[in-house]
Amino acid sequence: LKVIAIDEQLRVIYEDNVHFDKDLPEFKTQGGVYIHGDRLTVTSPVLMWVKALDMILEKMKSSGFNFSQVRALSGAGQQHGSVYWKKGSIHILKNASSELPLHQSLKSCFSVSNSPIWMDSSTASQCNTLEKAVGGAQHLATITGSRAYERFTGNQIAKIYSQNPEVYMQTERISLVSSFAASLFLGDYAPIDYSDGSGMNLLQIWEKVWSASCLDACAPGLEEKLGCPVPSHSVLGPISPYYSQRYGFSPDCKIVAFTGDNPASLAGMRLQEGDIAISLGTSDTLFLWIQEPTPALEGHILCNPVDSQTYMALLCFKNGSLMRERIRDDCASGSWDEFSKALSSTVAGNNGNLGFYFDVMEITPEAVGIHRFNRDNQKVSAFPKEVEIRALIEGQFMTKRIHAEKLG
Repeated sequence: LKVIAIDEQLRVIYEDNVHFDKDLPEFKTQGGVYIHGDRLTVTSPVLMWVKALDMILEKMKSSGFNFSQVRALSGAGQQHGSVYWKKGSIHILKNASSELPLHQSLKSCFSVSNSPIWMDSSTASQCNTLEKAVGGAQHLATITGSRAYERFTGNQIAKIYSQNPEVYMQTERISLVSSFAASLFLGDYAPIDYSDGSGMNLLQIWEKVWSASCLDACAPGLEEKLGCPVPSHSVLGPISPYYSQRYGFSPDCKIVAFTGDNPASLAGMRLQEGDIAISLGTSDTLFLWIQEPTPALEGHILCNPVDSQTYMALLCFKNGSLMRERIRDDCASGSWDEFSKALSSTVAGNNGNLGFYFDVMEITPEAVGIHRFNRDNQKVSAFPKEVEIRALIEGQFMTKRIHAEKLG
């Protein structure tokens, strides 16, 4: 959990973080998560998130941070995680005592104590059911911006409903991680915003309302549990009195809708129409501002957080930095300097030599293995080292371009 405070010139005046594994060892997470025995189910304990918020605010308080100067706050949460509030929790949330840390007040508020998160891939059967119910994968993508994905919230809700209908019936509200965090500050259930809501397989991205056919395919009475979605830049209301009393926030401090981490990146990078951002991480992510999207079976179309009338496209590639590091180790003695020299020593276009490098099963496209082609388009088993390095980089960027063009 990270916090950052900026002044009106956008200068960073405070930053801090809480590391789930190290600072909250009692939850026994690894990388902030539990990977279950089936290796498919991945969850995080909800109370760990609440306790982390308590902890980071206490750290700020003890460092002398002046909460009374905060005019507004907003946030970003990992996309596709979900939180399940038990019936009656709204009263506890609204009336939390400022004498107690929040995690103590809320400890019995969740009907599901371990939240499904973005790494979960245990809902394959629910995905199939949802796609069938609405007339196929492409039709689902046309409605919601994406075909059915195992981590998407609709499918996670469907799994909870089918495995534990009584737990689902005890749930009065379902939040995304982002709207959950906003709820903690608001002292009330915060609505889901359009952008993060686009990662659920439930929102009609064109009309910005829940899709009745998708809701019905997942679980009964779901619309009521989700609340009405709102634009990502909506002011939701003033901060809960809890924070004024406990930390000295001004009662006028505004809570702006929280959103998902990917939409927040588009906003934070200050993307505008025609811009493309590429994040070169463990997985590579490409996101772009888009006027007229064409949702496809690959990639995602989300509502744009900055401008509700436009869209953002998102493509994720699993074979990112780890793939580049392996080729660096094989072909450049583990040195980025040597890697860069080799890259510069070859010409753009690589004299027609082309390669696609997938150590693990890729998301976009669904392929695995190393595939090399020479200038005559014949498959070959190896390239010279500098040709290999150029082929890797050009192949990765061509893949991104081709699939981005497909999305519009």
